[in-house]
Amino acid sequence: MLHTRRHMLKTAAFAAAIPLAGASTFAADAAKELIGPATAPTSGKDPWKGLKFGVASYSFRKIPLADTIAAIKRLDLHYVSIKDTHLPLDSTTAQRKEVAQQFRDAGINPISCGVISMKDEASARHAFEYARDIDVPTIVAFPELAVLPALDKLVKEFNIKIAIHNHGPEATHFKSPLEAFAAVQPFDARLGLCIDVGHTARAGVNPPDAMRKCKERFYDCHFKDIVSVNAKNAGTAETEIGRGVLDIKGMLEALLEVKYAGHVGFEHEKTAENPLPGLAESMGFTKGVMSCLGA
Repeated sequence: MLHTRRHMLKTAAFAAAIPLAGASTFAADAAKELIGPATAPTSGKDPWKGLKFGVASYSFRKIPLADTIAAIKRLDLHYVSIKDTHLPLDSTTAQRKEVAQQFRDAGINPISCGVISMKDEASARHAFEYARDIDVPTIVAFPELAVLPALDKLVKEFNIKIAIHNHGPEATHFKSPLEAFAAVQPFDARLGLCIDVGHTARAGVNPPDAMRKCKERFYDCHFKDIVSVNAKNAGTAETEIGRGVLDIKGMLEALLEVKYAGHVGFEHEKTAENPLPGLAESMGFTKGVMSCLGA
C-alpha cells in the first residue's frame, strides 16, 4: 500500500534524530514504504544502478578538508565535485595534485570541480589549468555569456568539458538548463550543462523533462530536494531529500533512461556547520527509491 507524502515527511523526520548509521537505513526503508516493493532483486548489486553518485563538496564548505574527506568516506560515496573552499583556485600545481590525491587515497574519485565563475577568457583559462592539475574531466561553471566563444576554444585545447550551472530565477542569465542548452548549441559538444534540480524547479522547469531534453550535453548534476518551487532564494529552499516537493523517483528514472554518465552530486546546503546527518538521510532516501526501480 502506498503511503501519502505527508506520512513520508512525518516518518522521515525521525531519521535526523537517530544515529548516523541508522539515518541512512531508516530513510531508505521509509522510501521503500512510499514507493512500493522493488521491481527486481537488488541484493549484492550496485545500489546506484551504474549512476555515479557522490557529493558536491560545497555541502562541506564550512568543514576542513580532512574532515570532509572522512565524512564522504563514512557515507561510502566514491565521487566528489571539488569546491574551491577545499582547494583554492589560486593554489599551486603541487597543492592541487596533493589535495586530489588525498581524495583518491580515501577511495573518492574527483570527477568535477566548481561551481567556478568565469568573467573573461583569462579567468576561464585559469579554471581549465586548475581542472587539468587535479585531473577531472568536467568543470562546473557559471560563465558570462560573452565568454562562451572563449570556452569553445578552451574545451578543444584542454579536452575538458564545461558544465554550465543554472542558477535559478534570481540569476541574470542561465536561470534554467534550457537557457544554457540553447546557448551552447553553436559551440563544441564539450560545452554542456550541470543541472541543479532545485534551481531548475524554482525556474519553472520540470527537472526530469530537462534531463531528457538536454541529455546530449548533460555532464553534471546537483541532486537535492526543495521545500517549495516558489521559494524566493536557494538558501531557504533546500531540504533533505524526501522531505520536499521534488519528484525524486521521476528524476532517478530520467537519469537511468538517458543513460546519464556524469556525476550525480548530493548537495545539502541548509546545515553547512554539520551536513553529514542531512546527507546521510538524503542518501538513504535516494537509495531506497533506487531499490524500487527497474534494473
